[in-house]
Parts: sequence; structure tokens; C-alpha cells
Amino acid sequence: MAAKIEIGTCSWTDPTLTDNTRFYPDTGMSAEERLGFYADHFPIVEVDSTYYAPPSERVAGLWVERTPPEFTFDVKAFRLLTQHPTPPKALWKEFRERLPGEMKEKRNVYMRDLPRELQAEATDAFRGALMPLHSAGKLGVILFQFPPYVYPTKGAFGYLRWVSAQLEDFQLAVEFRNGRWLDEEHMTETLDFLERHSLAYVCVDEPQGFKSSVPPVVAVTAPVAEVRFHGRNAENWEKKGITAAERFRYDYTTDELKEWVPRIETMAESADAVHALMNNCYSDYGIRSARALGELLDIF
Repeated sequence: MAAKIEIGTCSWTDPTLTDNTRFYPDTGMSAEERLGFYADHFPIVEVDSTYYAPPSERVAGLWVERTPPEFTFDVKAFRLLTQHPTPPKALWKEFRERLPGEMKEKRNVYMRDLPRELQAEATDAFRGALMPLHSAGKLGVILFQFPPYVYPTKGAFGYLRWVSAQLEDFQLAVEFRNGRWLDEEHMTETLDFLERHSLAYVCVDEPQGFKSSVPPVVAVTAPVAEVRFHGRNAENWEKKGITAAERFRYDYTTDELKEWVPRIETMAESADAVHALMNNCYSDYGIRSARALGELLDIF
């Protein structure tokens, strides 16, 4: 295998993890201590807080200072950039003040409704905040996780083309939440498009049988390949009114993780790096799954 395989989790700060001592030795650890402790055990982590609120350059700088030189941060794109509804109060203050009058009063705003100059400003602000990580060589991929109502249309492909040009300094990775992207009619078009634009396709392990389900297709479309493990909790997959931790509450068995060993090894033959991230971030489930997968791949 030519590629470097990095295994970690999609959060290091979930309360169901930090409120017990199954991984962290002390529930009273500071943010700096927790990140340092995590980085002693894993080479990569995904930042999910940047989905809910834009990252800040100061915090990105602190992440650089608090982790070893070879540590990698994958970062979730801010929800505005991924076509999710975004409350105006979650936007940058200066940006919010420049919204057209009627938008300031809306419960949510969408990227598609913004003037083009504000769309460009949003991507510029997001890029600028992450430059400390990029400059330090610690920025892995920017994860664009699209909602279930984004399906393969000319407009959706056009937006991916535009945002990849806006963030051309970064390696973008795309995760779909609508099965049509990978159905028989669209899969070839989808993967060919991602490869032409050097966008990493995010392979997934997740419950099947829903409109939001994407099959566990293995593909490498960019120098970095990625797989995210969401668990197989079908009962909670589309349930309303529950926390993310409850939605992804799933404890993988060794046999279930074994299914991905040959797939990841195949990905490693074509990519420069493979990121395997556990999103079953309930309590220490993700931690234990990451360790188990690492042992199966003989890299821990």
C-alpha cells in the first residue's frame, strides 16, 4: 500500500465522550488538554463545530499549537456553504449586517438566495479562517456534506464546480445524503465529475433503505480518499428531535469493521492518503471502533 492511512474520529469534544472517563482520564480537562490527549492517541480528527458556526483564525491557530507537527485536521464546511438552512445569527457579524433587509428577518438563509458577491465573501471568510492550519500543513480535507434534498441536477453540479474554484487552495471532499447520486443512472456521471475537478468522493458506511442512504461504494477520485463510518442504527437514522450522538449511536462489531479492510486497502493502492473517520461518536464508541479498525489494518 502506497498511501498513508490515517484513522480517527469525527469529534473529540462530544459531551457523551467528555462527561465520562472511558477515554479521557479526567472529566475536568481543559480544551487544550483534551486535544493534546486525543492527538497522543490518533493522527487525525474531524472538526464538526465548523458546520454549526464559522471557524475563527484564532482558534485554528490554537489547534496548530496544541497538536504534533504531523497531526491532521479534516474540517466540516460551514452549513451555509453546503446548502443547509442557516440562521442569520450563526453568520459572521459583519456579513449578517450586509444581508438584504428582508433576509435579516428570516428564520434561515440559504446560499442560493444570497447575492453572488456575498456568496464569494462567505467562501473567502471561511478560507481565511483556516489558513493557519493550511500554512502549518495540518489541514486535511474540507468536508462538504450535502443535505438529502440536494440531488444530481445541472445546478448542483454547477455549484460544486463553483465552490471548488472558490476554495482551490484546499482539498475538498464531498459526501452525499441522497442515494440518487450513486444510483445506476447517475453514479458514473457523479464519480467522473468529482475526478475531473479533483474532489474527493466520501465513501460511507451507514444504514440502508432510506432516500438519504448512499450505498457503500468504494471510489478514489482525488489524491486523498475518505471513508466515514456513521454506524448502522437504522431506527434512529432519520428520526426527528434527537441529538447527533443518538442518531449515530452504534457500536461496530469486529466483523463489521473487517468488511472495510480490503476496501480501504484497495483505496490505498490509488490514493496518496486515506482518511477513515468514525462518526459513531456516542460515548467512546468511535474511539473503540477507530482502535479496532487500526488493529485490523495493522497500523496501530
